[in-house]
Amino acid sequence: MGKTRLEAFSDGVMAIIITIMVLELKVPHGEDLASLLPLAPVFLSYVLSFIYVGIYWNNHHHMLHAARHVNGGVLWANLHLLFWLSLLPFVTGWLGENHFGPLPCAVYGFVLLMCAVAWYLLQLCIMSVDGNESMLKRALGSDWKGKFSPFLYIAGIASSFWMTWLALSFYVLSALIWLVPDRRIERVVNSAET
Repeated sequence: MGKTRLEAFSDGVMAIIITIMVLELKVPHGEDLASLLPLAPVFLSYVLSFIYVGIYWNNHHHMLHAARHVNGGVLWANLHLLFWLSLLPFVTGWLGENHFGPLPCAVYGFVLLMCAVAWYLLQLCIMSVDGNESMLKRALGSDWKGKFSPFLYIAGIASSFWMTWLALSFYVLSALIWLVPDRRIERVVNSAET
């Protein structure tokens, strides 16, 4: 089964997610800088979520480039990932509107954790379909980023109820780790093409 429709559908869903998030940003009712201050939590939560969707979109592109085949299991695993990503606009709005309150902060972290779990399951499905010749499996190696991020989300969820700034720090740290370009898949794909 070809992977073009999977890529196109996923790109479209991620574009819609970003569009929904930006539509949640409300225009201030004043013309001075002071009128922007109450919107700061909403804007900051949008920026963080935008970065996360961008990271997933970028890495999704690379992962599918390394995949040779897809099957029904991969399609369902991809939908599972898109489901959790589609909840980002809701939890982003809730987090920002409630000025990083404890429960919205914990739920935001839970959605990030579930996105990471769904990502891992999608990787497993792709590697299973491609078998022993899986470029993705060769590229990932020990995958320290993929194994470390869920611990940051769990730490963020746990700390949400007593220090939300610490929880947000864990979420930002995880985004920063993934923001650094990961060239593993590009190297494996390029070496296979030469």
